[in-house]
Amino acid sequence: MTTPRPATDLSADEARRIALRAQGFLGTPDRRAGVRGVLRHLGAVQLDTISVLARSHELIPYARLGSVGRRKVESAYWTASPAGASPARPHAFEYWSHAACILPIEEWPHFAFRRRAYRGRPHWNHQLPDGTYDQVIKQLRAEGPLTATELGGAKKTSEWWDWSGTKVAVERALMYGEVVCVERRGWKRVYDLAERAIPADLLHDELDDTECLRRLVRLAGQSLGVGTRGDIADYHRLKGEQVEAVIADSGLVPVTVEGWSKPAWADPAALETPPRGRHRTTLLSPFDSLIWERARTERIFGFTHRLEAYVPKPKRIHGYFAMPVLAGGRLVGRVDPAREGHTLVARQVTLDGPKAVPAVAQALVEAASWVDCTDVRVERVDAPDLREPLTRELANL
Repeated sequence: MTTPRPATDLSADEARRIALRAQGFLGTPDRRAGVRGVLRHLGAVQLDTISVLARSHELIPYARLGSVGRRKVESAYWTASPAGASPARPHAFEYWSHAACILPIEEWPHFAFRRRAYRGRPHWNHQLPDGTYDQVIKQLRAEGPLTATELGGAKKTSEWWDWSGTKVAVERALMYGEVVCVERRGWKRVYDLAERAIPADLLHDELDDTECLRRLVRLAGQSLGVGTRGDIADYHRLKGEQVEAVIADSGLVPVTVEGWSKPAWADPAALETPPRGRHRTTLLSPFDSLIWERARTERIFGFTHRLEAYVPKPKRIHGYFAMPVLAGGRLVGRVDPAREGHTLVARQVTLDGPKAVPAVAQALVEAASWVDCTDVRVERVDAPDLREPLTRELANL
């Protein structure tokens, strides 16, 4: 008896549920694997300087696992293991993927194509003083691992973009792969020589570009569950032609999705069983990989999402760091949060109708507890008639 092939014609609802499961929001999370399991499952966790409730790389595992301790999150990313091993083996490194991301250490070889591309760049935005690059490498070899400050200073002036020659050199070395960041200390990158920090079995750039791209396309497909070529390219910020060259040989399978105007590809494992299980109710970081790509978010959830932190305040619609609320596998609203002492302040709340009130209240209370707030205060609700039901629901939780 032959095993029936998984269906390759998906309804919009099936595609949505496949995407949720692939991103860790549908089904029972593997809490034993913890934060490191989330990182391996997603393949990339974006970093960003903005911290409202917490920094985005903390919010990502929280959204999937619940109230995992924030110190435990940092330790999971940056603490090498096993304890006492020599040399210690890191679990992750930081590099350019979708943006600046934490990546599983085992994926170091698969970014060789990008390191080679950076080495071949004809120009840079920052000038590199003569001799500075070699001096930085020499200092790291003698004294590392070091922050940019410990190397001699990150900036020439107080302007964030006005890098010192030392900072330019060490960041260029990071992009080339001669230097690596396998730890952040007080939000500062800690740099070390890749030859010292990366396990020997992963260090050498022996994979050609095609092998690297094939692996990253497959990983993107697994992390998305199902996506268009554009979705897959965006996950690790590949070029469309790079995806096109390898996708047929990536292990992903072509599918059609109801309502999607472009061809799609899926992880075959995601098609083997129907996505079932418990849905998470949570606030999402605007930098969460579930909603990275605006067109995909609109296509799957019918939800328009835009980070407004860099939009002038008078032009903001939903707030500085509006966090979408996920509940029942849908995006049912958004909250622009802030913290005042031990109070989580919902500066602005948008609700997708009265049915969203309990979920938004639950998400707010859970988030407040996670960041050690004992109270939640609502300042503004876009639909004024829902303010009183929301505050009542919060009081009952």
